[in-house]
Amino acid sequence: MPQPDPVPAPPYAEGTGLPWDVSVPDAVAAIAAARARHGDTFAVHSGQDHYLFTFSPTGVESFYGLPEEKASKGVADYLMLRRKLPDEIFDGRRILPGTLFRRDDVAAYLTNLDRALEQTTAELGSSGSLDVFDLTRRLGHRMGLASWAGPGSADGETFDRLARAFDILDGADAFVHPDAMTAVAASNKRAERAALDDVADIVAAAVRRWDADDVNDEGLFGRIVDSWSSEPPESRVRGIAFDVALIHIASMSNLAAALGWALVDLLEHPAHLARVAGDADLAQRCALESTRLAQRSIMSRTVLSPVCLDTGDVSYQVPPGWTIATLLPLLNTSAAPGLETWDPDRWTRHRLTDEKALPSPMLVTAFGHGRHSCPAQPFSLSAMTAAMTHLFGRYRMTPGWTTHPRPVPAQIGGVARADGPCRLDYVRR
Repeated sequence: MPQPDPVPAPPYAEGTGLPWDVSVPDAVAAIAAARARHGDTFAVHSGQDHYLFTFSPTGVESFYGLPEEKASKGVADYLMLRRKLPDEIFDGRRILPGTLFRRDDVAAYLTNLDRALEQTTAELGSSGSLDVFDLTRRLGHRMGLASWAGPGSADGETFDRLARAFDILDGADAFVHPDAMTAVAASNKRAERAALDDVADIVAAAVRRWDADDVNDEGLFGRIVDSWSSEPPESRVRGIAFDVALIHIASMSNLAAALGWALVDLLEHPAHLARVAGDADLAQRCALESTRLAQRSIMSRTVLSPVCLDTGDVSYQVPPGWTIATLLPLLNTSAAPGLETWDPDRWTRHRLTDEKALPSPMLVTAFGHGRHSCPAQPFSLSAMTAAMTHLFGRYRMTPGWTTHPRPVPAQIGGVARADGPCRLDYVRR
């Protein structure tokens, strides 16, 4: 059925589409061009979807204030991820990614990160060459799988099998490579379903080890196992495995990418790099700044019941079926002079030092605002800080790139992925 338009009708960016539906050489540039033509609020009709983009200070504040039950971030995220992931991974989940970051859980994750960093050091040896983002992705897999995938999942060939399966299942492909989603749909997600079956087989072995040892553990894997305790054996094991899979997919890939950019930025700023191994506060500010600049996120809300979006000049009545959105890479680098450059000193703890220089503090962010802040922010910053100080404390690294790496041009969501290899040489201190 045709969707009714917002009232009053916003300017329509004719000829602008999103990369799931049409060929878009650079997704962020396409929205930037539409903004230049039509102003800070405009509509985009792409495929079967209708978007109302807003970039004005009042519009962005109104966007962040939308109630979840009327304009849902959760639904918008689900609709994006299901372009890549099999539907069955979403059905019947009992332990959801939003429950990951209890204080006692975070302490366990950081302990697992320390172990993962020591394992990484052992793998790297005394010298060699590597790709930055391959390193951080593997580190993220190891820490996450140790934290919620059961005994033995972060070790040896079991770990390598899981890492390969999760690279195929990476839900972030829905927004990193949106142009590939037509082929994913045409295959009926054949590769993704095979990878999910492989994950289920491996996690089943972890469940058998868990059952044999009669473990009494209140950690996340223990809670997942307990939540399926009343089910028949086959349903129980598959339910546990799919809970583990969705948790891992939803939690690790953006963190690994953000850590990669933090390493890249520090290698390009030797004065900061010389200080970061002994300065946790500086390392955290570097992590925030690199994440801010690496954002490619489309922040979106699927409208479930009519809402009002106040953009300052106009208040729009937006009907169900529309998606209200803003785009962080445009706001994060243009809301005030100087934001296009890397400068960790612009942060004090988790906040911009000079928020008053912005028309609204909500125009710039690394992890979102208010109720829609990323719940993983404290953990992510702690993890990035620990990883940076560990790696730079143990290795001298020399970048192999001569110009700053570029993000994947079609990407429209999440933290940027590099459009090509980012190799460096390293030697043990």
